[in-house]
Amino acid sequence: GFGGIDVCAEASRAEEALDLALIHRPDIVLMDLSLPGRSGIEAMGAIHAELPSVRVLIMSMHDDTQHVRSALERGAAGFVVKDAAPLELELALRTAVAGEVFLSPRLSSRMMAPLFGRPRSEGIDALSNRQRQILDMIGRGLSSKEIGVELGISVKTVETHRARMMEVLGCRRANELVLFAARLGRDPA
Repeated sequence: GFGGIDVCAEASRAEEALDLALIHRPDIVLMDLSLPGRSGIEAMGAIHAELPSVRVLIMSMHDDTQHVRSALERGAAGFVVKDAAPLELELALRTAVAGEVFLSPRLSSRMMAPLFGRPRSEGIDALSNRQRQILDMIGRGLSSKEIGVELGISVKTVETHRARMMEVLGCRRANELVLFAARLGRDPA
């Protein structure tokens, strides 16, 4: 348990989640999409219909954007991947209780593009100035070592920035970042 968060009941089936929610009227329900029975998303809809003020946080092994999107469209208070760290889960619960929507960081970068119909380059806004600088240099074909020398930072620091940028921009492989950077260099911002 987390400080200030009391677990009042646990359901083993999706249908049971609704019954328990009606009995206990919790502030928040953490709904696992892989429960047997009705789909968690349907069960969430049923809970919302009966108890509009209850926030439902979805937990799932499926981190495909389709699942996430349909959950959010139906009013989920957020989406946590199943192997999330306890700290992330606590943050998700607190965020949901506060009335905001929480998305696992692993999902948000993947979601942002199609969710708002924007090109992936929107992720650039999330980069620091230093990271944009490095991205620009990657786009010009500089190696991590050359970038380090030019910026007066260690290769390790450049690599750390690179990894962070890949995460933010949703690149899975290093060459995607290079392609992204190169494309960016060609497109006037």
